[in-house]
Amino acid sequence: MSPDDDGYGNDSGRSNDGYSTLGGTRQTRTRLPDSQGGDGYGPRRPARNSRSLFTVLGVVILLLAAIAFANMGGGGGDNGGDGARGSDAKRPGSAPTAATGTKPVTGKNGSIPSGYAHDEQGAQSAAANYSVALGSADMFDKSRRRAIASAVYAPAVASARQGALDKVYSGEDFLANIGLNADGTAPAGQTFISRSNPVGTKVEKFNGDTASVSVWYSALFGLAGEGSKNPVSESWFTNTFALTWTNGDWKVTDFTQKDGPAPVGRDQAASPAGEMADAVEQFGGFTYAR
Repeated sequence: MSPDDDGYGNDSGRSNDGYSTLGGTRQTRTRLPDSQGGDGYGPRRPARNSRSLFTVLGVVILLLAAIAFANMGGGGGDNGGDGARGSDAKRPGSAPTAATGTKPVTGKNGSIPSGYAHDEQGAQSAAANYSVALGSADMFDKSRRRAIASAVYAPAVASARQGALDKVYSGEDFLANIGLNADGTAPAGQTFISRSNPVGTKVEKFNGDTASVSVWYSALFGLAGEGSKNPVSESWFTNTFALTWTNGDWKVTDFTQKDGPAPVGRDQAASPAGEMADAVEQFGGFTYAR
């Protein structure tokens, strides 16, 4: 949902088939019933209790050791690159997604969290929350869109971004292609859904007052309702935000979007349109923080 030059392309950064999903299949293994003899399979051998007991104990011990290791923070500190976790421990940009214990968001700018910490954690939190705001259905309402742009973008670029966003999101062809009315509202009897759900963040660069942060997220997009020609589908994207520390907070100066990484879809049946619309209205979003 971003223009080609400004992160919000007319095709929303999606593939030509913006509403396609990946289908997945699962193979099942059938266990034959225990034989009572005479059917060619023979009876199942009795379980070896002592061996099973040692196996269970071994697994429990390994789990306890792993938990203790994690609670100690890896034990090896900066020198743990060749320890139990191997080379993955120092993989550039990677970090655990567990809470750090520091509260990075202290306020709100309208409906958007603000007041991020002036460090890498704060930059990641800002990028995640800004991806949610920029991917929301509010971007299709003129007044809300301008409020989002003012809250998310640095003052030096906010005005230019507002004009570019207005041009894209008010385009009749763009709105018609996604099934919305000329004013950006959904047709009668249908619910428009646009929601970004961050999965993780990664610091690409950090230089004190500037940062580059990538956000990997899934996106729900489409119209829920009987007769919808654009049913709600899921897509996966990665946005990379250029951030600058401005007036005591992180602000966006630019961002790019690319497809994926996308997982293989499972063989779950799609929910009815009414159930999907109810879910989005009843389940609120999160404030994201590291």
